[in-house]
Amino acid sequence: MTPCDRRMFGLCGLFVGLVALIPASHAGDNLIIKPSRYSVSETIDRIEQAVTGKGMKLFARINHAQEAKQVGLDMPPTELLIFGNPKGGTALMLASPTVAIDLPMKALAWEDSSGRVWLSYNAPQLLRERHGLSEELAGRLDGVGILLDRAVE
Repeated sequence: MTPCDRRMFGLCGLFVGLVALIPASHAGDNLIIKPSRYSVSETIDRIEQAVTGKGMKLFARINHAQEAKQVGLDMPPTELLIFGNPKGGTALMLASPTVAIDLPMKALAWEDSSGRVWLSYNAPQLLRERHGLSEELAGRLDGVGILLDRAVE
């Protein structure tokens, strides 16, 4: 290996190492992160009311901080709501079975180290890009982002 090759190899290794340090919130445009003016619990309560008000089904509500506490670990408040519409989701999964890895929809409310609360969710365009869904099919989920955004206003 020539000195030039070693330098190039070293620079590639440095680049890979630096990329690993980039937070997930900067990983692309498919992860939406919005501030919430409510507590984590209140944020998820509001989303729960909004989605059930639109006739969607709640599949699960997971309190990650509570689960961590049960095994002797501490973490800031963090809750995940899993919800969706089986009729609408099934059509997407029939078009592309791999969509099932990303459905039902999920909304994550979490508190950062400074006490600010955030709402995170996958953008509907993720399904278009990741699973090759048509604009028409993936567009059926566009209203979910609007619904989530309104819940934290």
